[in-house]
Amino acid sequence: MELTVDPNKAGPLRKKKVKAMGVDIVERPQELMQTPYVLNDLEVEASLPEKKGYTVSRDLIDYVPYMVENHGEDYKAMAQDEKNYYQDNSKQIRNKIKVYKRFYPAEWQAFIDSLQKNKMEIE
Repeated sequence: MELTVDPNKAGPLRKKKVKAMGVDIVERPQELMQTPYVLNDLEVEASLPEKKGYTVSRDLIDYVPYMVENHGEDYKAMAQDEKNYYQDNSKQIRNKIKVYKRFYPAEWQAFIDSLQKNKMEIE
């Protein structure tokens, strides 16, 4: 490469040629090992129903029962609670409770039943 004042008058650039790499050819063995137990295990695993990986965070699992236990259905009071670390408003808290109900219906029903029993015992 040269330094020039006018690049249009400079000579053409030399292009570098890339040398081809040599590739070693590895011969595969003609006889493949047959392991039917691996194939059978894979078929059994593939036939199992797929696990649902949906869940909610541990914070939400602790948060919702605390709020419902202390405030009932008063979402405005929940929004002003000191345990509302994420400063959710009342609609966001309502949506979090709906999500909890959808993912854990049995636990939610057991929780509501225990609240009803505690309320009956107090009265």
